[in-house]
This record gives sequence, structure tokens and C-alpha cells, in this order.
Amino acid sequence: MSTLDDEHAAQLGRMVDVFPESRELGERFAAAGHELYLVGGSVRDTLLAAGDTSITANLDLDFATSARPQDTERLVRPWANAVWLTGSEYGTVSCEHIHGDRRRIIEITTYRSDEYVSGSRHPTVEFGDTIEGDLSRRDFTINAMAVRVPDFLFVDEFGGLGDLQARRLRTPVDPHASFGDDPLRMLRLARFAARFDGSVDDDTWAAAQLLAPKLEEISSERVRDELVKLLCAPHPDVGIDLVLALGLDPWVLPELRDLRDCVDPMHRHKDVYRHTLAVIRNVMELEGDEPDVTLRMAALLHDVAKPQTRRIHGDGTVSFLHHDMEGARVTRQRMEALRFDKQTTRDVADLVRMHLRFHTYKQGWTDSAVRRYVRDAGPLLERLNALTRADVTTGNRQRATAIQRRMDDLEERIVELRAQEELDRLRPPIDGNQIMEHLGIPAGRDVGRAWNHLLELRIERGPMSQAEALDELDRWWDEQAR
Repeated sequence: MSTLDDEHAAQLGRMVDVFPESRELGERFAAAGHELYLVGGSVRDTLLAAGDTSITANLDLDFATSARPQDTERLVRPWANAVWLTGSEYGTVSCEHIHGDRRRIIEITTYRSDEYVSGSRHPTVEFGDTIEGDLSRRDFTINAMAVRVPDFLFVDEFGGLGDLQARRLRTPVDPHASFGDDPLRMLRLARFAARFDGSVDDDTWAAAQLLAPKLEEISSERVRDELVKLLCAPHPDVGIDLVLALGLDPWVLPELRDLRDCVDPMHRHKDVYRHTLAVIRNVMELEGDEPDVTLRMAALLHDVAKPQTRRIHGDGTVSFLHHDMEGARVTRQRMEALRFDKQTTRDVADLVRMHLRFHTYKQGWTDSAVRRYVRDAGPLLERLNALTRADVTTGNRQRATAIQRRMDDLEERIVELRAQEELDRLRPPIDGNQIMEHLGIPAGRDVGRAWNHLLELRIERGPMSQAEALDELDRWWDEQAR
């Protein structure tokens, strides 16, 4: 049991002002003879916030209660703006409450003492009677702290505050039982390590290594969601390292281990795995205010095919011919297996396929080269440029500076051409209907071939008038006839 020092006591005291909904709900439940506790992330993050209320002001709130779901529903309906019962089978009543200009989503769950059946995604729900029993079924001690409302009494049966201060990850109960109940917790271990740059206590580590194969019982969708959260954390490299160290990678990203082992005998090529982690860190510096899942996944997978395309030559040099194209195929296959949506899968695979495109223009950027690059990248242009910059991890400062300057030149050329023409909507000045009318042909393959010919001319030469396009169309059609 942890005790609060003055600083943490003051932080919890501010919860009264930051979460006024918690006091209102606490008074309702207490008046009806029920216990109500704030649990989970709101407690953990308040203790981490060091007085910065902006960190916690917009959090959704999770509560645990002694009340059964039907009693909870009865108590919150007059108070909430909306109520959902989709989780009531598992003891959870959800509601929305609007306080001023803030909309808060709240989940209230009856004390539980779940039992998982091996191979099942869902527990057999057993309602409990005490907050201590409910907290014991949480994944880690840092998430097993609670604050009773409305009096804001701190409860920490498992030493979560000390672990939070030490950035230490540990299960509240025997880790073998905890991971056996829900194997996804082993991947959550890596995710929280990535969030807090945390370490894992020895017993928890050993249990995760032993039970790693149980991840096979977890659905691809749940694994995907944890992977995304890990990648979007402040220290994704820490989490990815832990996935490998614990032996979780065969059920998450089996390609990671091949990346780590992809070192040539003469050590003349950089460590592909460490390079990959460096690229992820680099894209984090280039993305916007929010984590970009597509960009981070592309950074993680951009060299995924290097192990299978690696060739070591007689002079000791190493090549990875077509690892960009093969990498796109492997990326698509892996993301489909993890049930990513089609658009994200397509975008990440395209970024992997194009991540070397910039380096094919070593002799400078002609107008036609810029047009082709922008057209092929399409809406992924900014991400592709960011990935290209991030991919520069060489220790040769002169070479790195030269590549970054070439990228600066490219981006300047894009700006210049955009000012002169519709660079982002490259197309001939005539469409398929006009092609059919002018040539007197029906819809079919020849129309597409003619349009593509005119598009190539548009890319190579720049803007053309409709009359010029029709002249070129006639010239091309005559050539086809001959």
C-alpha cells in the first residue's frame, strides 16, 4: 500500500476541480448506498501531470462501483446527456455528460473478478464485492490505483504509485496468472514501456517470455490496436525492442527478427534494425502535432524486405536490389494479416514502394522529373518527403547534409512549378469523351492508351492547349495505324 506525499496529495486534490463530474456522481452513488471509485488512466495521469491540468482536463473517465449495472443505469440517467448499455453484459454502463463547453465520456463498471477461458477473446464475467478485488484484475500496478469519490480517498493496494515514480511495469498479482488470463497484456507491457520509457520487473519479464506463445489466442484486431498505440507512444523504439526481447514478435511482426539479424559478415552495411528504429525517431520529429500512424508504420516497414533481397558480393559490398518493390508486397501482406483498413494498408505499402524514388534523380530535378514525382506520390507527397528525409541516418555528416540539400532543392522546385501550373492535378486538356469524338472510336482500350499517351506528354512537356493535344492525338493515332 502506497502513501501519498504532499506533492501527489496536492495533485489528487486538484481532481476536485479538474473532474467535477466525479464529485457529482460520487454524491449520487453514496446517497444510494453504493461505492464509486475513479480508476485507470485518469488516476495514473493525474499523478503524472505534476499540476498541469491541461494534460488531464479532457480525459474520459472510468469508474468502478459496487452498484450492479441496472442500479448504475438508474442513477446516471437523470444526470447524463446520453446513456449507452452496449457493455452492460460485462458490467459497464457508458454515458455522456456535458459540463460547460466540455463533453466527457464516462464508463462505470461494476466490480469484477473475471475468469478467462483459454482461446476465448472475452472473459466469463463475475461481479465482485470489493475495490481491492477489482483492482487485482488490472493489467499493471500503475493502472491498479483508485480514488474514492466524493471524498477523494486514495487507494493503492499494490504499490502502483511507487512503480509509477520508478517507471516500473509490474502486474498486481502473479504475472503468470495475469498473462494467462489475458495474453494481450504482454503486448500492453511493451506499449506502456513505449509510453513511459519504462522498465519491466524481473518476474513480469520472465513470465512474459514463458507465456509469449499464448498471444496466438488473441485476435489480429486486438494485436493491431496495441501495435498502433505502441507506435504512437513517445518512445516506440523502447516498445519495439521489448517486443523482440520478450519473444512476442512472431505474433505481432515476425519480420522484425529478420531485420535485427540482417548484418553482413564484413559489417560494411549498417544494422538494418537499428537503422529502422532511427528512421522512426526521425519521422517523429517531422510529423505534425499528432502521431501519424501511416508515416510511422511506413518508417517501421520501409526496409522490411532487405533480409530477403540481400546479396553479398565478392568484394564484400552488399546490395538489396528491388527491396522497395518487394517491401511493398510484404507490407501489404502483413498489414492485411493484422486487419488494417484498406486505405491505410494501401498508403503504407505505397510509401514503402516509393521510399527510394527520390534517389533515382541524382542528376538534378528537371520539370518533367518533378511532375512525375508529384503525380506518383499524389496525396502522400508530404509523407513521402518526410520519410525520405528520415531515412538519412548515415554518420557521414557531409553525405547527410548533401541529401537534405537535394531534398530542399526538390521541394523548392515543387513550389516553383505549382506557381506556374496545376501540378497536383496533372492531366491532358482533353478527356476520354473528347478522344472518342475526335477519333470516331467507341469506348475501349484504345481510348485509355490515347489518354495515357497525352498524359505522358503533359508530364514531359508541361501544359499544352487543347489544340496542341488534338494535334498530338492525331499524330499518335496515325502511328498506331501504321
